[in-house]
Amino acid sequence: PVQVTKETAGREEVARHSGKRAHFLHGPYPATHFGPKACILPNPTSVMHIQDPASQRLTWNKPPVNVLVIRKIRDESLVEPFKELCRFLVEEKQMMVYVERRVADDATLSKDEAFGSIRNQLCTFREGYDDISDCIDLIICLGGDGTLLYASSLFQGSVPPVMAFHLGSLGFLTPFKFESYKTEVAKVFEGNAAITLRSRLKVKVVKDMLQRTGQQLYESPQQQPEHNGLLPHGHTNSEAGKVTLQLQVLNEVVVDRGPSSYLSNVDLYLDGRLITSVQGDGVIVSTPTGSTAYAAAAGASMIHPNVPAIMVTPICPHSLSFRPIVVPAGVELMITLSPDARNTAWVSFDGRRRQEIQHGDCIKITTSCYPVPSICCHDLVYDWFESLAQCLHWNVRKRQARLADISDSSDTEN
Repeated sequence: PVQVTKETAGREEVARHSGKRAHFLHGPYPATHFGPKACILPNPTSVMHIQDPASQRLTWNKPPVNVLVIRKIRDESLVEPFKELCRFLVEEKQMMVYVERRVADDATLSKDEAFGSIRNQLCTFREGYDDISDCIDLIICLGGDGTLLYASSLFQGSVPPVMAFHLGSLGFLTPFKFESYKTEVAKVFEGNAAITLRSRLKVKVVKDMLQRTGQQLYESPQQQPEHNGLLPHGHTNSEAGKVTLQLQVLNEVVVDRGPSSYLSNVDLYLDGRLITSVQGDGVIVSTPTGSTAYAAAAGASMIHPNVPAIMVTPICPHSLSFRPIVVPAGVELMITLSPDARNTAWVSFDGRRRQEIQHGDCIKITTSCYPVPSICCHDLVYDWFESLAQCLHWNVRKRQARLADISDSSDTEN
């Protein structure tokens, strides 16, 4: 991190005297004196650190050994690229390759005798059964944006660097082309690659089980039902009668009216204060990365992933003045069902784990300290605008024709 009170301020001072703009992307450290007598009250217990996005480069403390390869399933066109990549990693780079068991058990791979020796060397895991969070050095995704979202969901704490190849339908988050995969992967292994730190949301769903059943759901954590062979990830019984689910979300948290024909009616709190009630089809709370997903379709602004912020976007609000807003990344948002709501609400996290929210439940959302380090193909600015242009056709229109003769203009004075 850059300590803004010394290093950053010094760089800005040099830039001012030289007449050149310093090459970094965070905003300048603000002046703390206003006029001859006013200033901000000094706080010696807090030191502000700002990560300069332009200095975000990947480096390895030790050479990477274990690589997780995530492949988009139910897509036969990815079988050959998957085999090529695994063969390259195992035979040429001597890497330990981890894949999901259902990917390794694919019938097409099982029938390929030439790939059999590589397949036998793959390490497999099952989501919900095996914890691989402490043994993966690098993640390589083959597919679309969904593969990167899935990779994020596997790591509820620190996330290894992610390299995503565009082999899906949209590919906003997948900047690499597979045709040059050997060169690109080799560069990443060498280090010094540009990375974008994609912030995630730390989400805590607290459900009041006493409100539901009139009695405590579980007398002890040991009585909780198992899910996929393990206790449900992130569930705790921190208080009697309450069950908590904690998740890390890369794109967005969506609260909507579900199957009900009534308006969704939920209250939105910011740092404990009620700021508004959302009446409409629902509300989207998204990261800057998620601002180009569902939130963009609902009318939100598209925000670069290095901007520290949380977006709040209503879905078809029953008010013409309810516009999307952007709040600081450090606040805590809380969503509850309004006391006079006619129906329950439903919540989903990056399109998964959809569940019902009832009276007495609450959803707490803030920025996580565990971002997703996404490796850039070029740099974090060029990649983002390239995705806007290529995937979303941002500001694409037919060019206005040039006037043949300036005298033809109706604005020209005679």
